[in-house]
Amino acid sequence: MVGITNKTLIAEIRRQQQLSQGIIEGQTAISTGITLTKPSDNALAWVQVSEIGKAQAQQSSWQANVSYGMGRAANAEANLEEINTLLISAQELVTSARNGSLNDAQRTAIFEDVKGIREAIGALLNQADYQGVPVFDDTQSVLVPVSRGLKLAVVGTRQEVSEGIDVGGTPMTLDGILGQALTALQSGTDADLQSALTAIKAGQSHVTIEQAKQGVRSDRLDVTGNRLTSVDLDLKERRQGLESTDLAEVISSVKSKLLQLEAAQSAFARINQQTLFDLIR
Repeated sequence: MVGITNKTLIAEIRRQQQLSQGIIEGQTAISTGITLTKPSDNALAWVQVSEIGKAQAQQSSWQANVSYGMGRAANAEANLEEINTLLISAQELVTSARNGSLNDAQRTAIFEDVKGIREAIGALLNQADYQGVPVFDDTQSVLVPVSRGLKLAVVGTRQEVSEGIDVGGTPMTLDGILGQALTALQSGTDADLQSALTAIKAGQSHVTIEQAKQGVRSDRLDVTGNRLTSVDLDLKERRQGLESTDLAEVISSVKSKLLQLEAAQSAFARINQQTLFDLIR
């Protein structure tokens, strides 16, 4: 009889411990707003939350890639804009050099200005950011994964920007075009200057097209980034729906368990006040 009674007491102690733990978990759910903390709370919901978590991690990686790509795209756009501005300045300088009233000092100044433009454009084409990543890719655009099965080229190549420029049927580079302009400035003949001016205009038109291409790349990144943000919000809502606390239900459950625990503790206290004779009687 005593053995049976001891087992009953142990079982009661365990029941009270479970009630206490349930109350603690309920209070935690109320304060944090999260009910689902372990698989036993809801096995099916736990599996779904786990899958959503994996999807969120993948989304985060893609969003980081998009941010990285947008940073590179912005640098490329800025450099292309600067190159375009420099080529327009070169046109103005070569045009002014066709003025027959210029003296040698003025022609020398124009020569040095165009030489500086050539060097500046070369620096812009070969520029790298603070991490050593080049503004323009070399030979082939690097593809960045931004979603399942989708990789985007975020910038053009240095070769696309500076080479293969059609000047009267002859492919030229930006460096070659500006080199031709410097030669024309030294010779000073109007025919040479006119040819140099035509080449610079072709180069500037080519860069304008590359600017448009870069704009398309940037737009694709922007659209992809917005779509990823939308998907991320959907995943957060789904996860919140599975994990979040139903306050009315949890508060009601905590109150019920508190009443049960108080009653059990009161009864347990009365039992403990009884003598061994009372227990076996």
